[in-house]
Amino acid sequence: MDYTPKNILLCGGAGFIGSHVLNILVKKYPSYRFYNLDKLDYCASLKRLEPIKECSNYNFIHGDICSTDLVNHIIREHEIDTIINYAAQTHVDNSFGNSLTFTQNNIVGTHNLLECAKKNHIKRFIHISTDEVYGSIGDIAAHEGTILDPTNPYSASKAAAEMLVRSYAHSFNLPIIITRSNNIYGPNQFPEKIIPKFVDQLLDGRKITIHGNGQNQRSFLHVEDVVRAFDIILHKGSLSTVYNIGSNNEIKNIDLARKIAKHLNMEPSENIEYVEDRCFNDHRYFISSEAVKNLGWKEEIAFEDGLVETINWCVKNQGFFTSDST
Repeated sequence: MDYTPKNILLCGGAGFIGSHVLNILVKKYPSYRFYNLDKLDYCASLKRLEPIKECSNYNFIHGDICSTDLVNHIIREHEIDTIINYAAQTHVDNSFGNSLTFTQNNIVGTHNLLECAKKNHIKRFIHISTDEVYGSIGDIAAHEGTILDPTNPYSASKAAAEMLVRSYAHSFNLPIIITRSNNIYGPNQFPEKIIPKFVDQLLDGRKITIHGNGQNQRSFLHVEDVVRAFDIILHKGSLSTVYNIGSNNEIKNIDLARKIAKHLNMEPSENIEYVEDRCFNDHRYFISSEAVKNLGWKEEIAFEDGLVETINWCVKNQGFFTSDST
């Protein structure tokens, strides 16, 4: 039976993915009320939410998912029945240098939301994870039952959060769903992620920096495609289930850099340089998405089209993420 929420607490809605979810679903479902809880960390921006800031079924709440009193208050005050957790520290490079913040935000924050959800009898708890929890994948696609093998502090913190989520389903019958997505890209993405980072480097007159030899492969999924998947999973997903959301758009980092340089009419050989690799750099993330496809989802945006759209957005919106962007 399809699920119909009434009052949704969406955590991390001023971030890249969460803001796209809100901008689309707030308008698509005017009978639902959406409450966006975000502490406005360095990569968050309320400018992303301009399209819905006047919508009567949308409210922004400035706060931290680690605050038990605040989360409990929001759930009770607004009769929340559904929690969707996008809030997280997500940049792998940062996790090598300041990993404890990833533990605090991704593990402790998720644990606090789970406790509040249990205490207040939430009807659905959807946790947004990542394909990186599988670790580096070879020729056989990881399915939802593949053993998790995270290889960096970021992915380890997301895997640990997942374990907590699943434990609350087993121990307390909390109605949970987990999603794991490939690399998500599109307009409004903070320029620490690979596509806007490469574009910004070139626009600033610098060379694109490639970790190692550039042969690492990533699969890219347009943010609007992933929003469609979240929409279907929210309404049709089975409880205590994990859903991979994957893409067929697999490309080596060096080939991606060359595409971006060429689109900006720059000679790749003159505008790319190789730098020291990460402490550990997964070679490939390769996942099966049959479960979510069985719910009716399919990827619709071709990578070439989405990449051009994203590059053009970066060109037109230089300086979007500044100190006063919130």
